[in-house]
Parts: sequence; C-alpha cells; structure tokens
Amino acid sequence: MASQGIHGNLLEVTVVSCSRLKDTEWISRQDPYVCIEYGSSKSTTRTCTDGGKNPTFQEKFVFTLIEGLRDLNVSVWNSNTVTYDDFIGSGKIPLAKALSQGFDDSSWPLQSKTGRHGGDVRIIMHYTNGNKPAKDVGQKPSKGFAPPYAPPAAMYSAPPPVAASYPPPGGAYPQPYPTYGGYPPAPYPPHPVTYPPAQYPPNPAYGSHYPPGSPFPGMYPPPY
Repeated sequence: MASQGIHGNLLEVTVVSCSRLKDTEWISRQDPYVCIEYGSSKSTTRTCTDGGKNPTFQEKFVFTLIEGLRDLNVSVWNSNTVTYDDFIGSGKIPLAKALSQGFDDSSWPLQSKTGRHGGDVRIIMHYTNGNKPAKDVGQKPSKGFAPPYAPPAAMYSAPPPVAASYPPPGGAYPQPYPTYGGYPPAPYPPHPVTYPPAQYPPNPAYGSHYPPGSPFPGMYPPPY
C-alpha cells in the first residue's frame, strides 16, 4: 500500500496496554493513563485505577492525517487527585510501517525525565488509503449509475399457493353431524280424542229418567 497522498485520510490508533512502567507511588498502586498527540489533535485514555506498572486500556482513537507529519507523540502519566499528575514517560511513534503496509502492532519504549527507560506502550494502528485503486477492493470502477437491483429469478420461480375459497363451489358444504336414534324425533301425530269429550251414553241398567223432549235425554247420572 503506497503512503503517497495521505492528507485527509484516517488513521485508527488503539492504545492496548503498558508494561514495566516506572512506579511513581511509594505506598499505593499508581493510576496510569495515556495521551496521544498528532499535530494539534490530542486524545487521552481513561485512567486505569490501580493499574500499577502494567495497566490495560483497549481504547481506539481516529486521527486525520496531515501531509508531512508522520509521527505520533505518546506520553504516560499517573493520575493524582490532590497534587499534579506524575509524568512516567514519553516517546515518539513513527507511522512509516502503518502507512506502507496498512497495519502496525508494536510496543514502543518510553523515556523518563532522567532519560532512563520508563516502560513500554503497545499501540495498534490501522490505515486505509481513501484513494485506494479499485483493483485493491476487488471490483471494477463503475461508470454512471449502477443498474437497479434485481432479485434472483429463482426466488420467484413458482407462484405462491392459492388458498382454498370459502364457501366451497356448488354448495358442497360438509354434511351435518350424523343423527343417533332418530334425533330429533318426528312430530307427534294429533291425539284422536277431542276435547271436551263426547257425552256419556245412558246406562241401560238405569234407563232414562227423562221423557222424550227433555233437555237432558239419556244423560247419566241425572242432575239433581
């Protein structure tokens, strides 16, 4: 990957961890944090509380590259709540490998105020050239507008199934439930006996107590 024309492109910088840091605390464990500077841009990680000499961060930052500026400045500090923060060490990280190969995962030495070794910081850098030619991304450059997206024909090769219509054609409704024992029963025939009942016939043993022409001929028993 060529490193020409880097101006305006983006560089991802991940602060992974530090190791073997100079200890600035006498009693408790120190609380380190890392500062990354590139041109006028400055980013700071969170404070790793009680991180001691081997803190871990795993924090990513993005910088806009400037033509002719190909180094990062890194510094590590110990956070204090009462007094000023303690300087642990600093260093300069070149971008040559990241810009030429697109990736750099390395540990870089830190130098204390006295010029001694102040520890190491691990930095991962990713660089993707915004002007990368089309052959690097595996496709040909397009001319004009791309044709509209067409789904594969296999997705719609067969029409969807048609649901059965209801009610069924020709009045083919399902048969009613079977009857058991002739239920419901047939309507009852009319009772042959009419009401009120016919007059009782006279009892021949007693005969008629009324002469012919009486309003009660042949009725038994006779009215009182």
